[in-house]
This record gives sequence, structure tokens and C-alpha cells, in this order.
Amino acid sequence: MNLDDLRKKIDEIDARIVELIGERQKISEEIGRGKQETSRLIEDRDRELKVLRHVRSLARQKGISPADVEGIYHRIIDASKKVQGVAVAFQGEPGAYTEEAAIRFFGKSTRSRPCESLDEVFEAVEVGEVPFAMVPVENSLEGSITRAYDLLLDSPLMVCGETELRISHCLIAMEGATLDSIKIVYSHPQALGQCRSFLSHLNAELVPASDTAGSVRMIKEQGRREAAAIASAQAAEIYGMKIIAREIEDNPHNFTRFFLLSREDSPPTGSDKTSIVFSLKHKPGALYDCLREFASRNINLTKLESRPTRHQPWEYNFYMDVSGHREEENVAGALKSLEEHAVFVKILGSYPKAR
Repeated sequence: MNLDDLRKKIDEIDARIVELIGERQKISEEIGRGKQETSRLIEDRDRELKVLRHVRSLARQKGISPADVEGIYHRIIDASKKVQGVAVAFQGEPGAYTEEAAIRFFGKSTRSRPCESLDEVFEAVEVGEVPFAMVPVENSLEGSITRAYDLLLDSPLMVCGETELRISHCLIAMEGATLDSIKIVYSHPQALGQCRSFLSHLNAELVPASDTAGSVRMIKEQGRREAAAIASAQAAEIYGMKIIAREIEDNPHNFTRFFLLSREDSPPTGSDKTSIVFSLKHKPGALYDCLREFASRNINLTKLESRPTRHQPWEYNFYMDVSGHREEENVAGALKSLEEHAVFVKILGSYPKAR
């Protein structure tokens, strides 16, 4: 068989491979619709690991490199997840960092649902308008987003995932604007706070706004040539605005942690966290007694923070993250013992750790 004949056979095989990938994608779309109806995560690590183990085994049987086949299937799995896109509610305008976090989690096929407030974000999932919500809960420089935690306390929604996003701020304005021409800067209060050093060198008024991307949209719609906004590069692209300066945040180690919310949390994956809120009796050693239940079982605490209960002065709820899933024996035992020491305990959810 000559070279042309061999190449023709490869072309025929490639056509069959593409056809089979197309069939696989159609089935993935059906699976995605089923996951949306039940509010299940697109990300299913157990299933992915089973698929990879299966194709590695098939490769060995055929005398093919398992590593090569696994590399190909990582790309195929990623493509399948993209066609399973889900609707996700978030606070802000298109181009907001929270939307970017949702796309990072679910892929580019994510159908974003902008909401004006965090209250509306929670409500959209609670009433079944969308299966998921992405909310910011903590910034590495500015600390916790208290409104998100207050809503989590009262809401029936559960944390079913988390992701972390590097926050890189840009100064954005109308075409033709320069640093010297900017007299007023709009953005979310946290974004303004994270750029204090850069902003201190501008002769401009700082005006807090409800969100970053919304500030860009407002300036564009009103034609405010003397104004600028602090937001993401994606927001500038969406609204066709000019980036005057990039990476203007004071600290390059600027990350925001986001919770993915749904009506149910996630099954165990072997690499999980559990978030809890509890309140204590007024007695010496009450907090120690609670924390000892986790330490004695060798469970790592990754976060512990107190917040006012909003019911009585000087009474506090404690928000805690621990390593492990609530269904794991040691974590379940610690949570049961915690209930014996605490006045109130609520499990916010167990979920895979951010990768």
C-alpha cells in the first residue's frame, strides 16, 4: 500500500473519530439537561476518574500509550462539559468578577443571569428560576463579604462548590481619556479599597458603586469623559471601553473566594470541605470544647470567624470551614458532638475544594 493510500485510510479514520465525538457531545447535552433539572453539578470528578481509568485500560489492551490516550480524553471531557452549560445567577452586570468566576467553574457555555443584589441572587435559586448561584464570600485582602454570610445563615440553599479567582483591576474610561483627564472614579467599595495606592496619585473623587462592571456600563451610557471605573479587562471588552491602566491593585496576591450555591450540596469526592455556622453558650471554655471535637479527630480547620447574631447585643455566630465531607465518619462524629456543645448548628454544605 502506497503513501497516498495510507493517508486516505487515516482521513477515513479521522472522519469516523469526529463523527463519534459528535455523537458523544449530543449525549453530553442530554446529560447536561438532566443535571440542570436536578441541580446537579456539571463537574463530576468521580465520573471523570472512572472514564479515564476505563480509557487507560482500553489503551493498554490495544498496546497504545495510556498517558497519550488520557491526554486526549482530558480535552474530550472538557469539551463535553462545555456543552452541558447551566444557568447561574450572580450579582452585578455582565463582565463582573463573579460572572468570570462562574464561567471559570462551568465553562464558556455558562448562561449567566445578572441580578441587582445578592438577595435577588439567592431568591433566583430558592424559587427555582435557575439551578445555581455564584456569590463572593471572602477576599484575601479585604476579608469576608458579610452580606453573603448573613444570607447563607437564613437561606435554605447549600454550598455545593467553591472557586478562587485572581482579581486584577483595570482603570477603564471612554476612548480618548487619560490619567490627567480623570476627575472621578466609580467602583465597588472593595475594588476602591484594593487600589488605594494607585488612586492616591490621582486627583480624582472616589465614588462607591454597587458593582465594578456596572460602573463601566454607567460611564459608557452617560458618555462621562471625565469619569473612570475600576473593573476587569473583560468588562472593558464587553462595553467597548478603553483600559487606561492595568493591574492597579495594591497587592498582586489579591484573590476572591466564591461559593457556588444550590438546593443541595455535593456528594463526597475525597477532597472536600464542609462549611458550618454555630453559636455557643455563655460559659468558660465553650469555644475550646467545640474546637476540641475537631482537633481530637485530626480534622483541619481552614477558617474560623465570628459575626454578630443580629438578635442580641454581644452575641456571636461562628463561621467555620473544615477539611472533609459531612458524610465522612470522622467529620460526622465531630458535627454530632458539636451539637452537644453549641446552642445552634447549621451545616452550610459540603463541597469539593477549589482546584
